[in-house]
Amino acid sequence: MRLLSSLRNRIFVACALVAVASLASAVQFVTTRVSREAEAELARGLQRAGGLVEENYTARLDTLTLLARLIADLPRLQAAVATDHPPTVEPVALDYQARVKSDLFVITGPHGVLAALGAPVDVARQLPTRASREGDAATIQTSHGVVEVVTVPIVAGPDPPEVIGTLSLGFALDDALAQRFKAVTESEVAFALGGRIRASTLPGGHATELAPVLGSAGIVTVTIGDAEYVALRHGLSDNPSSGAPEAIILRSRTERLLFVRALRAGLFVVAAIGVLAAVLTSYVVARTVTRPLSAITDAMKEMTATGDFTRKVRVSRGWQDEDARLLASTFDSLTDAIERFQREVSLRDRLSALGRLSTVIAHEVRNPLMIIKSSLRSLAKAQAPPEDVREAAADIDHEVARLNRIVDDVLDFARPARLEYSQTDVNALLADAAASVMSAGAPAGVTPVLEEGLPQILADAERLHTVLVNIITNALHAVEARSDGAQVPVIARSLALPGGGVAIEVEDRGVGIGAGDLPHVFEPYFTTKRTGTGLGLAIAKNIVDSHGGIISAAAVAGGGTRIRIELPGSPGSVPA
Repeated sequence: MRLLSSLRNRIFVACALVAVASLASAVQFVTTRVSREAEAELARGLQRAGGLVEENYTARLDTLTLLARLIADLPRLQAAVATDHPPTVEPVALDYQARVKSDLFVITGPHGVLAALGAPVDVARQLPTRASREGDAATIQTSHGVVEVVTVPIVAGPDPPEVIGTLSLGFALDDALAQRFKAVTESEVAFALGGRIRASTLPGGHATELAPVLGSAGIVTVTIGDAEYVALRHGLSDNPSSGAPEAIILRSRTERLLFVRALRAGLFVVAAIGVLAAVLTSYVVARTVTRPLSAITDAMKEMTATGDFTRKVRVSRGWQDEDARLLASTFDSLTDAIERFQREVSLRDRLSALGRLSTVIAHEVRNPLMIIKSSLRSLAKAQAPPEDVREAAADIDHEVARLNRIVDDVLDFARPARLEYSQTDVNALLADAAASVMSAGAPAGVTPVLEEGLPQILADAERLHTVLVNIITNALHAVEARSDGAQVPVIARSLALPGGGVAIEVEDRGVGIGAGDLPHVFEPYFTTKRTGTGLGLAIAKNIVDSHGGIISAAAVAGGGTRIRIELPGSPGSVPA
């Protein structure tokens, strides 16, 4: 008991015993349950296979009876039998046997056998010379094996018809039939008659090993060679007797339970590894769990309850362990660091929010200010025409309104955008956005490619104008950043979508966006430009999402980026 006197040893022994007992119980339960289920599945499979063999046997017998009745009613056969002349009957019998592919074909007349195909005459004479109209079934043995025979009468003449002979058709219960039944049931099949195995799918028949099955009821386990089988005797007749054929269905128990053995071996290996890991873990845990854990736990509970992360560990006077004192002092240092970090994070968050807000406003108002500046330049010209003055004043008024809207966009970024819907011509909107950007004097051009007959959509034109100006401006900046200095025009394209929606694509041949950055371009504050704010595309996404649309970015083959916007015909519909 001295071994269990310390807390460390008790924890170690308890954890190890729990791990060993749990793993051993789990392995035993799983292997036992799987073995039981496998045995039950074998039994169910045998029962199903026996039913399939009986169904196929009955179907063959019924089909043979139907064929016999049909052939017996044929005038050609009736005329041949009426001659009571074997040389006349045999060619007819050969023809019909070839057609129905029966193993036995026997015709009898008033004075004996007229044709015996597939059986010697002495065997044919054993067949009944009388039969009911529905047909009589019998099992006979020939030199070639066991044959199931159906006999029907051959009648001729007006009512009442005269019985002029009998027709007997049969199929052999041989190895070939057993192989066909094996393919249907996925089991080994054997046929028995009179207490002897007559045919089998097993190599060599194994009549001696199968003999115990013939006198048994239910499922029997037999050993054939190196394999163990489960076998089931199944009668093939509704009135079983000593002269009725039987089928034996076998399935390899050894083969079916191979996976159980493999599973058991794998579970034992895993269990052994688990026990070893559990013992090692228990030992480590037992060595590291000491009294300081209780003090630290109490301090953490107080932190959780009060939300005060500046709590200190209360060390008892009896706690003289060096490691415990070090752990307590380290924990106290950690709480001090958390307190300082909280103050610093709060300050940084405020400064960061202020800086981001300033850069957002500066970035978003730059384009309208450039347009206003260009308009003022026109006003400053001496003797400016009145039309130019009015146009410049209108542009200034328009851009001032846009500046006010941009401020609203920044404020609306953290809340759902309030949209003012109206019927909007997307082609006109796209052309106006391209003209607005080009009026700022961009070196690279913008080429609108507008689809004719584009339907109008219900949207907030001013908001979409802001989105398009932002995207086209970004595209022009990407072109200007090319290392070769080539100013390739930006393509602004409009497309019709099924269902009344429209799509807008802005494609540039600029520096492009890296594959790793492409999924993040619509995230707030994400930017690849040194002076960018990272809110332009985020605001654009908010506006497009508010319209019920979809905005996406993709790389263009050969370099560049394509921004695609899909808008529904109305806010309640879904773009195709």
